[in-house]
Amino acid sequence: METKTKIALVTGGSRGLGKNSALKIAQKGLDVIITYRSNIEEAEAVVNEIKAMGRNAVAFQLDTKDRKSFDTFIKNVTSHLEESTGSSNIDYLINNAGTALYSPITEVTEEQVDDIIDIHFKGVFFLTQKLLPFINNGGGIVNISSGLARFATPGSSVYGSIKAGVEMLTKYMAKELGSRRIKANVVAPGAIETDFGGGRVRDNKEINEAVASATALGRVGLPDDIGGIVAFLCTDDAGWINGQRIEASGGVFL
Repeated sequence: METKTKIALVTGGSRGLGKNSALKIAQKGLDVIITYRSNIEEAEAVVNEIKAMGRNAVAFQLDTKDRKSFDTFIKNVTSHLEESTGSSNIDYLINNAGTALYSPITEVTEEQVDDIIDIHFKGVFFLTQKLLPFINNGGGIVNISSGLARFATPGSSVYGSIKAGVEMLTKYMAKELGSRRIKANVVAPGAIETDFGGGRVRDNKEINEAVASATALGRVGLPDDIGGIVAFLCTDDAGWINGQRIEASGGVFL
């Protein structure tokens, strides 16, 4: 009997950590759905790269801040899956999409706080809630957090606090979805060289050197340091990992 290919949905999969995760998941033999917010060309390039590996891939537009769009997005995804696989279900959901906020407490605006909550907490919560009927029993959820939920770096009070909320939410997901054998885990990257936050870790020499000097392995992280961990959590080998926070930071601020 032929084993059905598993499918992972990666939000924000057109660039940075999401792109790396999508590629590494495909290398594990899964088919991949990615979302992009605005740059369809980037998304299609990732889709083509995955297809070149012999895996199926497709990209859908999604703004995780716009919760009113979730029903239409899910209808589009499930219709595509029904047509192409005979089932409307996925196996893994990777809640990766997000934006950065660097601002001291004295300068943060209510609008900025609302944006981060909408994207990083409400977006994760309600997209997961609405997708749960379409996640196969025995599947998994991977939420992306940050080292900033463990240690405090000035300027990241809002982002770090909301990510800490996502980490607690993940434990509740693991607890409440256990009867369906759906695992829920957190991957918490340290500082990574991507265009996230305007590329400040990648392009600002002082920030890059400061992070490297505070990291046991002596450098800033790269997307390749993260994607493989996310992909591992989308395999049977990780089937007994549940409700856990896995920090991938090279040992920063130990």
